[in-house]
Amino acid sequence: MGAVTLTNVTKTYDEGKVLAVDDVSLSVEPGELFGLIGPDGAGKSTLFRILTTVLLADNGTATVDGYDVVKDYRAIRKTVGYMPGRFSLYQDLTVEENLTFFATLFGTTIRENYDLIKDIYEQIEPFKTRRAGKLSGGMKQKLALCCALIHKPTVLFLDEPTTGVDVVSRREFWAMLKRLKQQGITILVSTPYMDEAVLCERIALIQTGQLLSVDTPQNIVNAYAGQLFAARADSIPHALTEIRQFDPVRSSYAFGDTIHVTFRDDNEQNQQQLTQYLQQKGHTNVAVTAITPTIEDRFIQLMTKDTSS
Repeated sequence: MGAVTLTNVTKTYDEGKVLAVDDVSLSVEPGELFGLIGPDGAGKSTLFRILTTVLLADNGTATVDGYDVVKDYRAIRKTVGYMPGRFSLYQDLTVEENLTFFATLFGTTIRENYDLIKDIYEQIEPFKTRRAGKLSGGMKQKLALCCALIHKPTVLFLDEPTTGVDVVSRREFWAMLKRLKQQGITILVSTPYMDEAVLCERIALIQTGQLLSVDTPQNIVNAYAGQLFAARADSIPHALTEIRQFDPVRSSYAFGDTIHVTFRDDNEQNQQQLTQYLQQKGHTNVAVTAITPTIEDRFIQLMTKDTSS
């Protein structure tokens, strides 16, 4: 059995009017660093709340470390660590007071579990007398992670832990997760950032409560159907409007300073014809090149059901 399992889990809100999780089945292996990837409102937080026994599912079953989330909720609460999306520690308590409080809840101490949190705690220890509400975003993140780890959980749930923090703090945070994984902890991370997906061993792409794909990041990219092209021009917004009116194009969307394009067929002339078409429309510095897709491209393809090659 996996460290975490979900079987046909469904959850609705507002008396069944809003479907948040739609018949989700999933298994996460012990010691795995697993990512749940999707935009806001995709159902990530709802799944985490079900698995951490904060919410009850309408249908289906789920287990954590072999414990049923309904029948064995007390055991699960002792064995998991949970870091919610919003900073939820006590803002008026100091760093050390927050850690001591959470350690006491689990009948332990900071000293007993120092070996697990040492790398993280050393970064926030200089601020141990500062109130949590006065910490920077990156320091709040580290404190919340320490509190989630203070009782040596076997499974760690991190709900969008890097949202709202700077790039350096994001990088540091993922480095900390890699070190935690080496200690045998099963880690589930949810994030809306597609660039973080490649840092996980396996990922699940989720949208409107449904799983679109579950695999390794590389396998998900490899499953991209068809050839992807990047179009460039001096005016991306105007070029995008023109491209969408070009009949051979199947899909097109802005992607950074380019437009990602797929065609309805594999005609070798498509690339050249699109270049000429944009030039005829008055666009300058036009270039259309074949590129390797990203996880975000595959996500968009699955989301729009544009999977024909």
